[in-house]
Amino acid sequence: MGTSITKSYKDLIVWQKGVTLSVLVYELTEKFPNEERYALTSQMRRAGVSIPSNIAEGRCRSTKKDFCNFLHIALGSAAELETQIEIAKRITKTSGLPYSEVGDLLTEVMKMLNSLISKLEATS
Repeated sequence: MGTSITKSYKDLIVWQKGVTLSVLVYELTEKFPNEERYALTSQMRRAGVSIPSNIAEGRCRSTKKDFCNFLHIALGSAAELETQIEIAKRITKTSGLPYSEVGDLLTEVMKMLNSLISKLEATS
């Protein structure tokens, strides 16, 4: 893939923001009721962790096409997390929690993923 993209996935700002997003999701879901621990809490955490994990895995693959495929998976996980946040906002026991920081960062990560995918597909 060459050095024009980056040397390491850790250099990607979208990966860095994805890691921050994962931490925020963990902190947010710690406030969820115990009965959500194996339901929404678990799903949100998995989706949150999946975003930077797929960025990293894709970047370590040998082709732009593979990288792009993993970015699409990361974007899908982001959409999944976005949906789960919306559901959590509507559940009475979790509706009053501070979702804006997670939501704002998630929106930013999704835009960055879309932009990176577009750039990679344009140069393939």
